[in-house]
Amino acid sequence: MSYTEETNSITFLGTGGARFMVSRQILASGGIWLNLDGKRFLIDPGPGSIVQVCRLGLNPENLSAILLSHRHLDHSGDVNVMIEAMTQGGFNKNGHFLAPEDALDNEPVIYSYLRPFLNDLTVLEEEHEYNLDGIKVFTTRRHQHPVETYGFIFESCGKRIGYVSDTRYFEDMPQIYAGCDVLIINVVLRESIERIYHLSIADAAKLISGAKPKTAILTHFGLQLFRADPARMAAKVETETGIPVIAAADDLLFKLE
Repeated sequence: MSYTEETNSITFLGTGGARFMVSRQILASGGIWLNLDGKRFLIDPGPGSIVQVCRLGLNPENLSAILLSHRHLDHSGDVNVMIEAMTQGGFNKNGHFLAPEDALDNEPVIYSYLRPFLNDLTVLEEEHEYNLDGIKVFTTRRHQHPVETYGFIFESCGKRIGYVSDTRYFEDMPQIYAGCDVLIINVVLRESIERIYHLSIADAAKLISGAKPKTAILTHFGLQLFRADPARMAAKVETETGIPVIAAADDLLFKLE
């Protein structure tokens, strides 16, 4: 396919989330590629990330950092191969890797031989600011998920871009993500299920209504939500909230300008 990377843009390397979507690759699961003021960041490189990056002609050697919101396989499956690619197999020491502590302790998601290839490896802390090659990145309050999980907020090119990773809805979420120009939301469920710590369409609507981003983008769809048609669900949320809501699709290029 023909693809041209844009400065100040977001590329969706996959929009599938949870077990069945990933294991069957109904939708791709490669994560999210951000180009902010010419600096490139990869969030949550799940299984197939390297395939999607190469297919689109993106160059992982240009990455400034790889950020992991949490250790689950659909978010971390291609961490190691993407570090290899970012560092030219270790021949070019390069890049930052940021992940929660429990992604690096007893069952680390990153192989030990790769660590010296990186410029640095950072253990994420709750509600903390990081400077990644001149781009400000903030972690949110810890999300409500079975493993240590954080959302991210990027500030660059006069924009504030939020990424809501996997979580159950909690009361302070709209306040945490308020003021975003673009809010990317992982929405796995069509309808809430008490025992599953993921957002539903109704949760997304509540978050969007409270946080009031200029644009919301839904992604990371589970099987039931996929069958219900994410675009139709996004239109429903847009009608309810009065805020533009997009259902991401694999390979979507969203320009921030």
